[in-house]
Amino acid sequence: MKIKIMKSFLICSFIFLGIFGQAQEKKSDSIMITVFLKHQQDKNLAENQEILKANKFYETFPPASARVVSWYVMMGIGQVVTVKIPASELRNFNLSVEKTAWKAFNTEFYPTYDYKPIWEDLKKQNSKK
Repeated sequence: MKIKIMKSFLICSFIFLGIFGQAQEKKSDSIMITVFLKHQQDKNLAENQEILKANKFYETFPPASARVVSWYVMMGIGQVVTVKIPASELRNFNLSVEKTAWKAFNTEFYPTYDYKPIWEDLKKQNSKK
């Protein structure tokens, strides 16, 4: 009887570890990227909108595999978009920018991570002192 209980425990442990390991693996497989879409200031807004429409920017960017974390307009600069994508989709994400945003925007890409939880922990630790 004890052997059956131990076997059941081991099987449940391996299943739990397998599920937990897969969840961790999937989490680490995604990356965050911030894209600066800088307006080309030799064109006015109407000209930029025509380029984006002709290139099907809003239908293509970001690709379906991306989750938009934030999308802001920075006055005088352009747009700043942060997305989370599976690492394997990096090429497709890049192509969605190259095929649709160029001519309307100059682009810059930055690997990104969420610092807010770290900042909050540091703030709590320092307020206790």
